[in-house]
Amino acid sequence: MTTDQETSMSVTETGATIWLTGLPSAGKTTIAYELAGRLRGEGHRVEVLDGDEIREFLSAGLGFSREDRHTNVQRIGFVAELLAANGVKVLVPVIAPYADSRDAVRKRHQAEGTAYLEVHVATPVEVCSERDVKGLYAKQAAGEISGLTGVDDPYEAPESPDLRIESHQQTVQESAAELYALLSERGAA
Repeated sequence: MTTDQETSMSVTETGATIWLTGLPSAGKTTIAYELAGRLRGEGHRVEVLDGDEIREFLSAGLGFSREDRHTNVQRIGFVAELLAANGVKVLVPVIAPYADSRDAVRKRHQAEGTAYLEVHVATPVEVCSERDVKGLYAKQAAGEISGLTGVDDPYEAPESPDLRIESHQQTVQESAAELYALLSERGAA
């Protein structure tokens, strides 16, 4: 083994879970992918655990009851911590509407000594309803669905997130840059 190979193999990447919570259509996933591109461009190992993809593959069969939502968040949190503990920057854009579920994920990370940042993408429901990326607000208004987080199902906003992003007052790039600045400040970028 050459010295260069030894050096590159001994460098360890600092992993972290960056949990982006907020209402449907708040901008969580868009911000996560914008930041992921920047981090990858700098050579970081990055994964995005998109809430919709997780529901399709890892949490198929779960509904939207409080218990099922908690189970979904715990599954995502477990995978995120596992990846982060192995040097990956894990961006997790999921609604995760209940504070106790998010707190359990944070505690798992703390118990394992893995960095965890909670980011509240604090977009007002009126703005989310106008964006309506997946048509959920229109379906709820038409009576086709119920249990829409923030409308007829609760969303418990984080009281003390590591960062609160007002995505409706800035561009996606500005939101991602704000999050990148926090990661840099915390030694994770």
